[in-house]
Amino acid sequence: MKAVHFGAGNIGRGFVGLLLHEAGYEVVFADVAEALITELAAAHSYDVHEVGEHPTVRTVENFRALNSSTQEADVIAEIATADVVTTAVGPHILKFVAPAIARGIAVRAAGLAPLQVMACENAINATDILKSEVAAQWDPAAGPLDAVAVFANTAVDRIVPNQEAGQGLDVTVETFYEWVIDRTPFAGKEPAIPGATFVDDLEPYIERKLFTVNTGHAAAAYFGFDSGLSKISEAMADPDVAADVRAVLDETKELLVAKHGFSRDEQEAYVQKILGRFSNPHLPDTVNRVGRAPLRKLSRHERFIGPAAELAERGIVPEGLLGAVAAALRFNDPADAEAVELTQILASSTPDEATAKITGLAPDHPLFPAVSALVEEAKAAV
Repeated sequence: MKAVHFGAGNIGRGFVGLLLHEAGYEVVFADVAEALITELAAAHSYDVHEVGEHPTVRTVENFRALNSSTQEADVIAEIATADVVTTAVGPHILKFVAPAIARGIAVRAAGLAPLQVMACENAINATDILKSEVAAQWDPAAGPLDAVAVFANTAVDRIVPNQEAGQGLDVTVETFYEWVIDRTPFAGKEPAIPGATFVDDLEPYIERKLFTVNTGHAAAAYFGFDSGLSKISEAMADPDVAADVRAVLDETKELLVAKHGFSRDEQEAYVQKILGRFSNPHLPDTVNRVGRAPLRKLSRHERFIGPAAELAERGIVPEGLLGAVAAALRFNDPADAEAVELTQILASSTPDEATAKITGLAPDHPLFPAVSALVEEAKAAV
């Protein structure tokens, strides 16, 4: 069995590539980072160091590496004979890997099983985004795309912090991981990946992860930054920050229980597990890394405005989430391009204009006045 994986970074090597390797796939990594690909192509193995409650080291072997920019023809040839294609490149990069995937599918031999494609990105329904990009490159004369490829959405969760200098190809990750895959597109022929969980309805798991893990992690970063703390684990050790994060997750818990039918006990256990992960002192994750890209994190259907808007629509004032939004608006890391842009928007726009531009909320939305008030406060501090 062979898998082509786009994205040879820490998540690609330390999560998706690891699970594919342990499932018995030969993994072909594809990336545009020349130095990384050269090092990976010359290596026979690398280690994934899992740190936390039950630390262990897992060795990944039986892989190859190609530069998807300078060796595109080779990447296409690998896709033509692959069983699975996965990505961990970032949602905004999917449009750049789609042409090679489309061409690889187009030259697959007749009679091969449909290529199984899964985008493992930190975004809702990322595989749908990838499929639309592949379809835009697809020649209808080659027949229906759905006859030769299966596209399945996934929800992925593993904290992979910035790595210590000198680790080389080795990756440090937390022990916990979750890879949930929509079973329905496979029509009973889903890939054999023991580390993955296949479900018939992915949406509850996507939103549970986004509104608990992503929301809580970013909240810890912004509250921690506000308090002058450096690491996420330090932020979670601060009683005031921990209480603020807990208040945020209490609100998202209420939404998830009401919307998706999770039991309160089930969601509370999940919250407790997530809070424990954030507090892991073995992960050298910083508030600046987790808090980067605040404009994306404050956008309409993302981790703060998304659940806060739904709660407001249900008549609930999301005070905890609004506190996290206020902290995010104060995130002013000069090394982060989006933080700089956020400051510029605050400085150059009226509160209502900035609220609409940053959050995508309509002026008549019940959450808009509260967010606009926070924007006005942040604007005054710029």
